[in-house]
Amino acid sequence: MTTTLIIVRYPKYLSFFGILSMALFRLPLSLNKKIGFYKLMGCGKNGTFDKSPDWRQWALLAVGKEMQVDRSTQKNIQLPSFINAYWKFFHCEQWAIFLEPIEGHGTWDHQNCFGMLPKQSDYDGRIAILTRATIRFNRLKNFWKHVEGVANQMSRSNGFITSIGIGEIPLIKQATFSIWKNKSDMKAFAYQIKAHQEVIQKTRKENWYSEEMFVRFKIIDSTGTIRGIDPLKR
Repeated sequence: MTTTLIIVRYPKYLSFFGILSMALFRLPLSLNKKIGFYKLMGCGKNGTFDKSPDWRQWALLAVGKEMQVDRSTQKNIQLPSFINAYWKFFHCEQWAIFLEPIEGHGTWDHQNCFGMLPKQSDYDGRIAILTRATIRFNRLKNFWKHVEGVANQMSRSNGFITSIGIGEIPLIKQATFSIWKNKSDMKAFAYQIKAHQEVIQKTRKENWYSEEMFVRFKIIDSTGTIRGIDPLKR
């Protein structure tokens, strides 16, 4: 099973067409038999959970058994031709990363969208992490009060490469996609940084989320750039 995350950035003054794409892309994605699960999402401004959306930058996550990696073309996850043509017409910058889910837990819209995964594996190479949650309305203040501190700690942690904030619904349905040099460095941040540990404990004690998911991926390949660079080569 291959997972592909595509980050698309629209030219200045064309952000409206990014908003419009969130509605237009649903039908062709739903009709594509090679895509078993997909999500169309916005992006935060600062690389993680963010109250302020980046109206020029949007995300598409797609999961399918038959998707193939092809570095020679941007049509590398067998997307509907309409979507590729749309991005090309508006001269969008694209960055795609191809992933293999290897471990994790939780559900997304009550689905095991990445298949049945073990909670742990022996893999310790370069790794990508998807952390997503649906935040309870009565816990929004608690959640957002702690976001900035944890994000700052993550960006300064050993082994951290990059992160992107993505989400289906502003403030409520949020996710962070981060990339690390290896699992050991990621675990050092997750379990040894005091601020992050305190937040984890509060989420459980105060029941912040109505649904959550945590998945780790092996990185297969990437193509394209975002803001002129391939984030994997920072």
